[in-house]
Amino acid sequence: MIDFLIIGGGIGGISAAARLAPLGKTVVLERESALGYHASGRSAAMFEPNYGSPSTVELSHASGDFFQSEDGGFLSPRGVMFLAAKGEDDAFKRCCESFDAAPMYLEQAVDMVPILNTEAIGNVAHHHSGEDIDTDRLIQWFAKTCRAQGGEVHTSQEVTKITKLSDGWEVMANGETYTAKLLLNAAGAWVDEVAKLAGITPLNATPLRRSMARIPAPGGHDVSRWPMLLDIHENWYSKPDAGSLIVSPAEEDPMPPFDAWPDDMVIAEGLARYQEFVTEEVTRVEATWAGLRSFSPDRNLVIGPDADEPSFFWVACQGGYGFQSCPAVAQLVADLISGQTPTIDREVIAALDPRRFA
Repeated sequence: MIDFLIIGGGIGGISAAARLAPLGKTVVLERESALGYHASGRSAAMFEPNYGSPSTVELSHASGDFFQSEDGGFLSPRGVMFLAAKGEDDAFKRCCESFDAAPMYLEQAVDMVPILNTEAIGNVAHHHSGEDIDTDRLIQWFAKTCRAQGGEVHTSQEVTKITKLSDGWEVMANGETYTAKLLLNAAGAWVDEVAKLAGITPLNATPLRRSMARIPAPGGHDVSRWPMLLDIHENWYSKPDAGSLIVSPAEEDPMPPFDAWPDDMVIAEGLARYQEFVTEEVTRVEATWAGLRSFSPDRNLVIGPDADEPSFFWVACQGGYGFQSCPAVAQLVADLISGQTPTIDREVIAALDPRRFA
């Protein structure tokens, strides 16, 4: 019998597998042909530990040691520049306090990013600690670590039936039957669908679409050293990507769980908001895509055993913060399951506990 059967091979599921594999027989079932196919594969890929709800911020800061460890190499310098329109002094001040960002002169900002529109921008701040995450390398590192401890990772495995047994669970996927003591639901936007299959009360998780557009480097500039640009209200953001620039409308449109695609009008509106802050007009879009970021009703992650069935364990609702918080989340999963005392504060664990919705 499998000790830990994980449904979902996004960053939440595969990182948990790496930490559980030393504790017992661990198997990951991913419906798609590759790990991290959906939200994990469409992330902005930034480590900005001050971003998110208080519990998420704690998890991200707790993940810092992993990213800086000898197993590292997952991060590279980027920085984040926060832009405020004229007349937004109070909102700008709150943003600086929230992100621990340092205000800077507009002239300095233009030296870093020459396309900034000085007629539209009232205030600028910079946070040097925002860093790019090599997301593919991170996913593969966790998968390799899982396998090295005897774990198994199976792709193209669509779960069609889940049955509760007296001593665990029976899961059917592609004609194969898997029997496990503990079932972990890390199915991303599909977490509630998996719960329903298992006869578990769903969380009422909400998948929210987030779109991206890749545009050519504005004005032919070398954008490789530019920071991520973020409107203080998060109405758009941009980030260098392989010689081009990706721009997101930063929308949060509720969607059913599916293989998301972008809406052309949403992309156009986001690019228009971006263009208000820059001098270079967007004349061509190279590519567009979208992913679903799943949120719980209170927008905190959901980590822990189900309120009614402790052999059903939630690793859910990462809300776009999965990569930057996954080292701490994965360790917390292993600690809660093994009975080890977590290093995460009790208040944070309570904020993540699925039983808060019972």
